[in-house]
Amino acid sequence: MEKSFEDAMEELENIVKTLQNGELTLDQSMDQFKKGISLANVCNEKLKNAEESIKILVENLDNSVTEEDFKE
Repeated sequence: MEKSFEDAMEELENIVKTLQNGELTLDQSMDQFKKGISLANVCNEKLKNAEESIKILVENLDNSVTEEDFKE
């Protein structure tokens, strides 16, 4: 089952705390780092997908409202 954005972020935050603690061996730190990179990629992908699906409402000059794709 795919992780939610919130679950991935929480796990990533825990990994950061563990790495900052400094009590892991080098090998354990590297394993956690790799897992963290993977989780960061999951979060980035989910954010990208969310951004692509965001619609904005635009009020036209005639006071009608239309929906447009979000663009940066």
